[in-house]
Amino acid sequence: MIVHSSGGSRIWFARLLVTLVLVMTLAACTGGSVRLGPNPPDGNGPCEPSAGVSPTLGSCAVFPADNPWNRDVSCDPVDSNSDQYIASINEGAQFLHADFGTNPDWGIPYTVVPGSQPFVPIVVTEYPDESDPGPYPIPPDAPIEGGSNSTGDRHVLVLNSGECKLYELYHAVKDADGPGWHAGSGAIFDLSSNRLRPEGWTSADAAGLPILPGSVRYEEIQAGQITHAFRFTVWQTQKGYVHPATHQAGATTDPAYPPMGMRVRLKASFDLASYHGQARVILNALKKYGMMVADNGQSWFITGASDPRWDDADLDQLKSVPGGAFEVVQVGTIIRP
Repeated sequence: MIVHSSGGSRIWFARLLVTLVLVMTLAACTGGSVRLGPNPPDGNGPCEPSAGVSPTLGSCAVFPADNPWNRDVSCDPVDSNSDQYIASINEGAQFLHADFGTNPDWGIPYTVVPGSQPFVPIVVTEYPDESDPGPYPIPPDAPIEGGSNSTGDRHVLVLNSGECKLYELYHAVKDADGPGWHAGSGAIFDLSSNRLRPEGWTSADAAGLPILPGSVRYEEIQAGQITHAFRFTVWQTQKGYVHPATHQAGATTDPAYPPMGMRVRLKASFDLASYHGQARVILNALKKYGMMVADNGQSWFITGASDPRWDDADLDQLKSVPGGAFEVVQVGTIIRP
C-alpha cells in the first residue's frame, strides 16, 4: 500500500533534512564528532578546538603541531568511566600540586646543548632491551633530578639543539673514571617526528613517554601561555596503557584505575576568577591541553623544571584545585600485556 504524504508531513520532513545536513556539516568541521557539551569554552554552542602549536626550546620545535602533546583536547568527549577514574586517583591525594619551584631539588631539570656537544658512552643496566643505545650528548655536569646525591629517579634530560633530538636517562650516574654515564634506561626522541616508542617499551619514564615535552617551564609562563599537555603522576595505575604511552607499570588489573597515558583536563566550568599569575597560566593550559598519566607517584603532582624565578606562593594556589575539578578525556584502546 502506498501512503501519500500530507503538506504538513512534507514540511516536517524538509525541516528534518535541513537539521541532518547541519549536523553532518558541523561534524565534519569538528573532526567527525558533534559536541555541544559538557566542555564548550563559553558554555554555549558547539566547541571548537584551536589548531595545535609547536612549543619551541633551544630553537627546536618540540614535536609537530599535531603531536598528541600539542593537541587541544578541550572539545574531546568525556570518557564514560571518567568519574570512576577520578575517584581512584583521589584515593591517593585530592588536590593539584606543582612538583617544582625555586628549590633546585624540586622538579626535573634539563639542559640544552649545541650540536657540537661531544657524545659519550651510555651503559644501561636495568632495561637494556627497551632502551636506545648510546652514545648520548650528555655533558659531565648535566643536572640530575634531586641533585647528585639523590636516591630517587635521578632523571637527566638533554636537548641537542643542533639535531633537535631529546636524550633522557633514568637512574643516571656519572662514571667516576670516564666521560660516560650509567643509567637504568635511556630513550632518544626525534622532535621532528610523531613516532612513538616500540610497543611495550619504557623510556626514562614508566609510560614510555618523553618527560621534557610535558614539563612546565618558566619561560612559558613569561610568554603568558602554555601550548602543550603536562606530565603528571597518580598513586596507582592499572596494568595497561593507551597511546601515546607504550608501557605500563601497574599493580592492579582493576579497570577503575587509570592506564598509563590516560589524559585528563580541567573542566571548563571550573571558575578561575580567583586565580592569578603563574598558577592562572597553568590552569588555562589544563583546560585546553590537559595532562597525561606518566608514572606512579603522588596523585595530581604536575611535573615542571626548577627555576629560581618561580613564585612558590603563587604556585601554591594550585593546591586549592580539587581532583574533582578534572574529567577524563575519552580513553582510546587500552593495551594490556
